[in-house]
Amino acid sequence: DVNGLVFLYLYVGRYPRNNASRNRNSNKTRWERRKDCNWQTPGFDQDDHYPVVGVSWKDAMEYVAWLRGQTGKDYRLPSEAEWEYAARAGTTTPFSTGECIHTDQANYDGSRDDYADCGAETGVWRERTVPVGSLPANPWGLHEVHGNVSEWTVDCWHENYQDAPADGSAWDGENGEDCSLRVVRGGGWLNTPWLLRSAFRYRLNADEADGLIGFRIARAL
Repeated sequence: DVNGLVFLYLYVGRYPRNNASRNRNSNKTRWERRKDCNWQTPGFDQDDHYPVVGVSWKDAMEYVAWLRGQTGKDYRLPSEAEWEYAARAGTTTPFSTGECIHTDQANYDGSRDDYADCGAETGVWRERTVPVGSLPANPWGLHEVHGNVSEWTVDCWHENYQDAPADGSAWDGENGEDCSLRVVRGGGWLNTPWLLRSAFRYRLNADEADGLIGFRIARAL
């Protein structure tokens, strides 16, 4: 648990298999989405020990609503601030691992683009997800917060933190912001180390889903 919250990585085996899946188009990255690919068949083999991918922000929100109904517990997507607080685990360095990160600590594309000349370009690229818990946890016990899959947070996208909530709560669209874009964090197996930094933030359309994107849920203790 982290500061009164429990964080859970979403395994394939925890995701309800009767949920409707959605077909996806292609994008402009090195990952190509096919119409026959979804969270159950993301383009590579997965069993129940792998993180769920191919899930949009809207899909993730539908799942936590379903889970709340099934359990009576207040599961939700973490806010962007909560996600970073948990990922940092008390550190102030670029990664919870320190000033650098390596492919024996995180699942990312280590075949290109070193970070700060610290040897992150190891030549290792697994080219897919790894099972949850395969790599060392951060100081607070959370696995794969850097790499493996990028993770949805509940927040609307804002270009900077000006006027952000001071209490770490989600920054939603109550002031009329365009919330068609949502924040993703953590970086994934396709990314280079720069995108795995604790501070790195990115935005995707709430309908976007591919084999790089998953989510982690939280609930109050």
